Amino acid sequence: MDKLPSGATKFGAVVLAAGGSARMGAPKQLLNVRGESLVAHAVAAVAGAGIHPIAVVVGAHSEMVEGQVDRRVAQVVVNPDWATGMASSIRAGVAALVSGFPGLGAILVTPCDQPALSAGAVRRLMGSLGGADQIVASRYNGRLGSPALFGSGFFEALLALSGDQGARALLNAPSSLVIPIDLPELGLDLDTPKDLEVWKAAKGSE
Repeated sequence: MDKLPSGATKFGAVVLAAGGSARMGAPKQLLNVRGESLVAHAVAAVAGAGIHPIAVVVGAHSEMVEGQVDRRVAQVVVNPDWATGMASSIRAGVAALVSGFPGLGAILVTPCDQPALSAGAVRRLMGSLGGADQIVASRYNGRLGSPALFGSGFFEALLALSGDQGARALLNAPSSLVIPIDLPELGLDLDTPKDLEVWKAAKGSE
């Protein structure tokens, strides 16, 4: 295995915030989560884990969404092909990081619509990566999903993704390459008004 020395791995992150939010009926990237927009919350969680650089990929509602990004901690990447599916946004973000920051050892790919995303959850993923040829994936609701951390051996595969399935095919790679981390709190993402109601109800019971 191409080992990544402890403490020496350089991490980058791609925050996916380009979707059209058709099922929500309004730009979900702008939903208020504990006093900040959902996209700002995601960036803060990733930055709070110590990751830099961060690329926030925008597409639909791009001007409104990028206005929520703190340019001191993240760059904005505009994906004009966002409507073709999530893969195009992953490609855009990964390409920006790989070209702008040579030497990255791993890239975190995360959606912006998980209200329970936290720096602690991101650090758990980071601390579990053992090599450039590994993926560390969140596990919730009985499956593997995002956020997921991809060692540099997967960068070319990320840049070759197509369609609307994102990196799901990579997460279904041989089990020896994928390390699952149980993060049940990430099982809720905000796709519909009902999801938002469920989250608000759970938040109120905390």
